[in-house]
Amino acid sequence: MSSLVTTPPLPTDAPLPAGTLVVVDERARFLDRTHVAGGSPWRLLRLSDASRRVLERWVNGGHVGVGEEHFARTLIRQGLVHPLFAPHTQLDDVDVIVPTRDHVMGLRRLLSQLAGLHVTVVDDGSLNATLVAECARNFGAELVVLETNVGPAGARNAGVRATNRPFTWFIDSDVEFDNAPDVLARLRACLRDPLVGAVAPRVRGGGGPGWRDEFEQRFSPLDMGPYSGLVLPGGDVAYVPSACLLVRREVLGDGFDPLLRTGEDVDFIWRLCDQGWLVRYVAEVTVIHRARENWIGWWRQRLEYGTSAAALAERHGQRLAPLRADVWTLLAWFSVVVRQPMIGVRITTAARNQLRARLETSSDDADKVATDVVRRGMVRAGAPLARSLVRTYGVLILLALLHPRLRRRALAIYALGSAWRWRHGEVRASDVPLALADDLAYGVGVWRGAWRSRSLRVLTPHLTTSSLRLRDVLVRSRRPSVTP
Repeated sequence: MSSLVTTPPLPTDAPLPAGTLVVVDERARFLDRTHVAGGSPWRLLRLSDASRRVLERWVNGGHVGVGEEHFARTLIRQGLVHPLFAPHTQLDDVDVIVPTRDHVMGLRRLLSQLAGLHVTVVDDGSLNATLVAECARNFGAELVVLETNVGPAGARNAGVRATNRPFTWFIDSDVEFDNAPDVLARLRACLRDPLVGAVAPRVRGGGGPGWRDEFEQRFSPLDMGPYSGLVLPGGDVAYVPSACLLVRREVLGDGFDPLLRTGEDVDFIWRLCDQGWLVRYVAEVTVIHRARENWIGWWRQRLEYGTSAAALAERHGQRLAPLRADVWTLLAWFSVVVRQPMIGVRITTAARNQLRARLETSSDDADKVATDVVRRGMVRAGAPLARSLVRTYGVLILLALLHPRLRRRALAIYALGSAWRWRHGEVRASDVPLALADDLAYGVGVWRGAWRSRSLRVLTPHLTTSSLRLRDVLVRSRRPSVTP
């Protein structure tokens, strides 16, 4: 497995400079005078009056004042605040590395869009290397030729060894830009933060007249969604693809793991995070990634993504668990499925009472905050849980539809888990068959990977513990009376 050889500066040694423009994450919410909820991973943060005033000033964008530098750095590392840097105008310190294998048409289109940048093409064992070499020469790109195909990870590593500029921009040959220098300038600006080791734009499907093209435009597997933020395991954005990824050279070490033919980008990003680097996702910057050219290629792509989960689980353990939840949240939703919702109500009530007790000395409205946090948390957990079940265990859920007593419950779970992908847009009837095929291919890939690795790790849920106890749920607590 490849290693990363450098660590970032300590946060205490890298406060955000005064005068930097920052903005509060658009999903953060002020719950009362002293508490704000949000960030990645989600958290409930208690603020002093002075800190709240500063944070409110940053809601629509504001500058970091003198004495606020360390506070800004803390909130940035928690995903509650994002720095905003002007586009970087000096791009001469970036090497562009484009791995390719016989994709001459896409390579020609991409190189025409990268004119003026320092580009190195890595031919990863093309069957017709002459055409790739001619294409690179016509556009003035450097060429590295690999005699045998080593896969995307090995090809990128070869490109890194052949270049030496401080920043490396990895771009797949099927990526397209409206304005590549502008994309680079905006991504490069994020690396002004010395704690950021890598940054990626939003990668969307290219669209087109075909049924599959339209689906890919809305649901590309490389699209990490419409919200910018930090990238970290278990966060709202768990990883970013290497199809378009700008990286500090100093963080690369041995680079991508060449043993991984797929999932190498997930592994790389998580190792960066483990090393202490921040990775940023910038949804406002968008590039295009074309769908596979035919139905077989489209199915194989999804299948390979699922298959890669087993190898990633060997390296990253429970991060690849198909289902992550605390026991009580899972039990609350299970009670709904088995038509015993009062159990879920009791669990939710107990959790609210416990949180309210903790907040009574710090909140001016502990009951409201506790109710809001627990109810939103429970409701918000339902659809992602169903989504996780459908993605990994979809085949089993579909088989359960054949059983008359399980049919309705299985259908409800499958419908809820499938509908989660439309949370940011409208549902189109033409998307439904492809959505089902997409989830089915990924799930089959996961099971195939588990079979090949002879390990059930990638199929094993990860249940976390909770401070809530059984007696808290069984004992019906009363609200404290208020004496005027």
